[in-house]
Amino acid sequence: MLRNLVSKYTGGSPTVSQEAKITTENDYRSFDRIEVGKVPFECVSMNDAVRVTIEAATKGGVLPVRLSNAYCVALAEGDDDYRGLLNGPGLNFPDGMPVVWAMRLLSANSVKSPGRVRGPSFFREVVDKGRPYRLRHFLLGTTPETLTKLERSLKEDFPGLLVSGSYAPPFAPVDDDFMEACRAAVLESGADIVWVGLGTPKQDYVALRLSQMLERPCLGVGAAFDFSAGSSREAPEWAQRSGFEWAYRLMSDPKRLWRRYLFGNATFVRAVLRGVFRSGGTRVLPD
Repeated sequence: MLRNLVSKYTGGSPTVSQEAKITTENDYRSFDRIEVGKVPFECVSMNDAVRVTIEAATKGGVLPVRLSNAYCVALAEGDDDYRGLLNGPGLNFPDGMPVVWAMRLLSANSVKSPGRVRGPSFFREVVDKGRPYRLRHFLLGTTPETLTKLERSLKEDFPGLLVSGSYAPPFAPVDDDFMEACRAAVLESGADIVWVGLGTPKQDYVALRLSQMLERPCLGVGAAFDFSAGSSREAPEWAQRSGFEWAYRLMSDPKRLWRRYLFGNATFVRAVLRGVFRSGGTRVLPD
């Protein structure tokens, strides 16, 4: 069903309406893009990413955002539909030090050194710095219990925060009924920005389609909901800075994550090496 959705909503020639929406998204793309494997990443700092997101939320318009990491690069190697999504409308911020290291290795021609946009930290930064603008946030994903904890925690940490609504969709295929239920919940809330925590790659398909339906920024943020709600333990700062946060997460939940990291990391390394050999160390795309 995910494949049907991405073909339905990103394939073929755009209509006049779609062209206008894509132009709106392009208004926020003023960065170099560095290709890692088959995925183009924005060459940004955390401050850049936060600024662009808040600007998009205050002005409105279509802007799907992915917090993409080495796992996303690995998935894109073998999934044409997901690769098409990551190369289509929207911004790919580099979430994970391995991606940033690869970007630096491949970015000799880039004027600006790429930085990391860590998903959970980015989520909290936008929530914090969006308060003076009175941004209304919508939380989509996880479970009702986690959403209740998340909203309570965010409001305690960020007084004055406006959470206009939340919705925990059923565990179901991402079909038209699923998307319509999400759209209706967000519209009723009047939110300016939508955060999607449904796991990769599902959340990226949902964020793309929902942003096009609602004409407002939608961002897939993975485990940020569970970390901010206190439902899952976040890696210590030394692990985040060292680039081995993935190892901490693997040790915390080996049964669920061992295959993802064992095979995914190997695929990621092969993709990076292929890019190095192909381009002689430089692979910077025009914006």
